[in-house]
Amino acid sequence: MHTLFEPVQYGSIATSNRFVMAPMSRNRATKHGHATALMATYYSQRAGAGLIISEGIQPNQVGQGYMNSPGLHTLSQAKSWQPVTDLVHTQGGKIVAQLMHCGRIGHPSLYPSAHQSVAPSAITAQGQTYTQDGMKDFAPPRALTIDEIHATISDYVQAARYAIMGGFDGIEIHAGNGFLPHQFLANNTNQRQDCYGGSIENRTRFTLEIVAAVSDAIGAGRVGLRISPHNTFNDIAETDTEQLYSALIQALPTDLAYLHIMEAASRTTSDAIRQLWTGALILNPHNRWEDGPVTPAIADKVLQQDLCDGVSLGALFVANPDLVERARLNAPLNDMDDSTLYGGGAKGYTDYPTLDKVAQAV
Repeated sequence: MHTLFEPVQYGSIATSNRFVMAPMSRNRATKHGHATALMATYYSQRAGAGLIISEGIQPNQVGQGYMNSPGLHTLSQAKSWQPVTDLVHTQGGKIVAQLMHCGRIGHPSLYPSAHQSVAPSAITAQGQTYTQDGMKDFAPPRALTIDEIHATISDYVQAARYAIMGGFDGIEIHAGNGFLPHQFLANNTNQRQDCYGGSIENRTRFTLEIVAAVSDAIGAGRVGLRISPHNTFNDIAETDTEQLYSALIQALPTDLAYLHIMEAASRTTSDAIRQLWTGALILNPHNRWEDGPVTPAIADKVLQQDLCDGVSLGALFVANPDLVERARLNAPLNDMDDSTLYGGGAKGYTDYPTLDKVAQAV
């Protein structure tokens, strides 16, 4: 039985506790995808977490799906992350870069390149995205060719190398939440007739090839993978979830840094994956949606049940930069301001008070 305050090893990454700051898009990078000084402050404030997983970072330009999201596909972008990772390390934390290719999710008005989105198949996602001109329907994507799939895998490799160059301790491949690898996994978004579509073996191929190529480039012990079985976000519909993820997990290299599950009210599947996966497991536990944001109490319970080795918490880290210390002292928590989650400046980003600031104000 483990506690949240014990150290844990994720492959090559040694952490001081089992708190993981979940990846959360905050849309405060420059319009050309560079990290900023404000982002360095934000992440370093939360370096009490044993491991920080960054917001989603696009591995190539066509992978961008949101306004002011950061990239790792140019040398200047890589260098812009160095102050962020340096400050996190100065505060004693560890941080990995989440590589997130949005695939068919996006709209050309959201980025300077105004590109058409790509996907396994030319199937438009149902739903809308926020733009400067209000809510707009997701734009139709075009299907990737096989050569483009291979080029995309190479882009992930280069992004991983740039992440290490920028001082990150490792990377996480985002294969959940309806983004590109998940679009290949799910049979409603992948209707290809070639070796990347159809059977479960073919639909897992893209994700497994990314994992293998990135592991070869930077070492498997610095590579994590995030999945979200049963998650319908971004118009995903899996009809063979249990078989799909059983095959995926059993085909993964066992020496990865970790596997990260974003649980979509699917504890039975999480249990099954825990039995199959022999490496370190991080869980973002949502046994029931009505349980709300992950709390230290929820995190402690899943650790005691040996469901995982680390627990990722999202919303509470937004509003509580010193969440680990607050949990240690069982101190009151700040409330999150939903209106400042995406875009903007310091308000609702770096200005949440820590316990010592609260004490000074009394």
